[in-house]
Amino acid sequence: MDARITAVLDEYHARMQRERDMPREVPSGQRDMRMRAVGPQTGQLLNILARSLPAPIILELGTSFGYSGIWLAEAARASGGRLITMELHDYKSTYAREMSIKAGLADVVDFRVGDAVQMISALPHGIDFVLVDLWKDLYVPCLEAFYPKLNAGAILVADNMIRPGNEDVKRYGRAVRAKPDISSVLLPVGTGLEISRYEP
Repeated sequence: MDARITAVLDEYHARMQRERDMPREVPSGQRDMRMRAVGPQTGQLLNILARSLPAPIILELGTSFGYSGIWLAEAARASGGRLITMELHDYKSTYAREMSIKAGLADVVDFRVGDAVQMISALPHGIDFVLVDLWKDLYVPCLEAFYPKLNAGAILVADNMIRPGNEDVKRYGRAVRAKPDISSVLLPVGTGLEISRYEP
């Protein structure tokens, strides 16, 4: 990690610390400014996994304010790849883009705003790595959209998989394990990661 990236990650970590004191509920009519980001341990694991692939096309579903995207973009740059990151809200994507510029990583990131399932459907075949970290009811529809576009050896990571009572994440866990040529394991890292590999 170079100094620019480390400085940006430190800025995010300070914001995460401040958020612990923020109220959980967003007042009506106000934008949700909480990051709800993966933690540093998850970020580092994402970076290690993505770096293991040669020149990967990385797909991030749920840009949010760009924290996990910094880890993924660094891996993309290090291995000659590219990150495509998708977000529903333009104000979050704009913030994430600004942080990627500060980190010196913007040239390897393609920021897209809109409906994730529709945007995935428009992508060509050739995805090597996917981070699924958006609204939980979209996990399975997104899986159905990106699964046919995976390259052999693709790695899939779904966040927030250890959430008591959340049927949507359980549904994703069952769905990804039912796919042909997928091996998958649930790891107790952060809020739980389902890590899968596609080997046709």
